[in-house]
Amino acid sequence: MTDGLTLDEQLCFPLYAASRAMTAVYRPKLERLGLTYPQYLVMLALWERDAQSVGELGKVLDLDSGTLSPLLKRLEATGYIERHRAVDDERRVDIVLTEHGRSVRAEACRIPAEMAESAGLSPAEITTLRALLRTLTESLTEK
Repeated sequence: MTDGLTLDEQLCFPLYAASRAMTAVYRPKLERLGLTYPQYLVMLALWERDAQSVGELGKVLDLDSGTLSPLLKRLEATGYIERHRAVDDERRVDIVLTEHGRSVRAEACRIPAEMAESAGLSPAEITTLRALLRTLTESLTEK
């Protein structure tokens, strides 16, 4: 009889290990673009919808401004984004892609296929896993 306190019986451990492994596989692909994994997530959100406020980006990425602001500062220093105070509300900072930031998207387009190949899962398995992880995240964050 087990008390449930083994690594093999935990859900958290394989998620943690998979997350670390995934990030490690992303690293060399993103280095080609001069991006870290968290910066890549910001860029994905902006490639999907440019000209978002810091608050909107934080909500989409589930990051607080204390975590997001340094990422944005580094992306601005590399010339990928610009930050502007909103004309209608000085408290709001809007983030827009630069031409350079938009151009990097073309180079990034091959990364999802490369990652899918590295994952060793079928497209159907990836779709199922993504849905399960979304459900898990929603269940764990419900208040």
